[in-house]
Amino acid sequence: MVKRKSNRIPIIILNGFLGSGKTTLFRNLLGQAREKNVKVCAIVNDMSELDVDGQLIGNTTLIEDDNSKMHSINSCVLSSTIGLQKLDSAIQKLLDSQNPECIIIETSGSCHPMPLVKYFREHEHVELTALLVLVDCLMMAHDYNYGETLIPIFKNNLALKTRDTHNLLVEQILFCSHLILTKPDRIEQGRVNQITNHVKSINPFSSVNPVVYGRITIESLLAVEEYNYFNVEKLIKELEPLVQDSNSPFEICTMVLRDDRPFHPKRLWDVCHNYLDTKIYRSKGFFWLASRNKYALLWNQSGGDINLEIVGTWRKAILEDDNHGLIDEEISFLKKKISDENSLFGDRHCNLTVIGNKSIIDKFAEKLKACFLTEDEIKMWNDGFNFVDPWPQTIVRIKN
Repeated sequence: MVKRKSNRIPIIILNGFLGSGKTTLFRNLLGQAREKNVKVCAIVNDMSELDVDGQLIGNTTLIEDDNSKMHSINSCVLSSTIGLQKLDSAIQKLLDSQNPECIIIETSGSCHPMPLVKYFREHEHVELTALLVLVDCLMMAHDYNYGETLIPIFKNNLALKTRDTHNLLVEQILFCSHLILTKPDRIEQGRVNQITNHVKSINPFSSVNPVVYGRITIESLLAVEEYNYFNVEKLIKELEPLVQDSNSPFEICTMVLRDDRPFHPKRLWDVCHNYLDTKIYRSKGFFWLASRNKYALLWNQSGGDINLEIVGTWRKAILEDDNHGLIDEEISFLKKKISDENSLFGDRHCNLTVIGNKSIIDKFAEKLKACFLTEDEIKMWNDGFNFVDPWPQTIVRIKN
């Protein structure tokens, strides 16, 4: 454990816009904490009721070993009044039941950092140290010409007295102590410095570091001293009248899709390529394809970037495998679990959260719903029909 000047428990916040890579970094830090025997507790915030990020963090080995180390706060934005109340309760429970060396908090992508900074400034038992804001290099490249247009858009909003997601992105950067550029390996070589220069001009007090796959050492974060509130004092006064106390700030809304049926692989591919509007900021969740019965897949979309990962094997698929190698007791256990699901497809299901602007989210969600197999297609699937599948055949298994 790194020796600190303060006796208060350090708080590390992972903030950043939707899809910037916060959960990847969080899982990496929790993996390091377990390997290095660092007593870390976790708080995860998801504005959706589905709480996908909470499930992913809960599946890390550290949290599986002791799930009392994590609290999940869903169906609200952490920076709202109700979000701060739930945060206060979660911190108190962790302090009462654990003896953490550090608490790491992952916010939802729509979370404004200012209310969190104000909250921790007055806290007696914990100390805000690192406020990391993650910025997606791919998004900066595609949406802001490698950062060049971000400040002009922001200034135009100020002139028009408009507040939207551009303001949120800039203001997240303004409050950070450390700015992390994610996915730098996904853009042209040499362009990362261009992004760095533009974001550095927004917040000269912050360090800027490109990071691939969440590779930050937990020791470097534990060594950080208290957050510098003086740097943002004037900023807080300017923004206090403007930052909304809302669970759908900047007209960002969520919609949850739940269905036992699989997606038609070709139809899903076509919808994503034809209807994925720039105002669909994020969609994530667990699903299966009619062409792939075995694996539970993680759907992870940010902007125009879609990734699929394997998160596990369906129980039903294990039983369907002639070479499953199970003993009778294990078979009985799996059959009991599957019977509890009361579904034609066993434990297979699709649970997705779609996050986007309220003007477009309903239309995209309806298009996704139309991708589930119809009754006739389910009969074809039962008869062993091979559906056309244009999705990548090589999908990595997510690491715990």
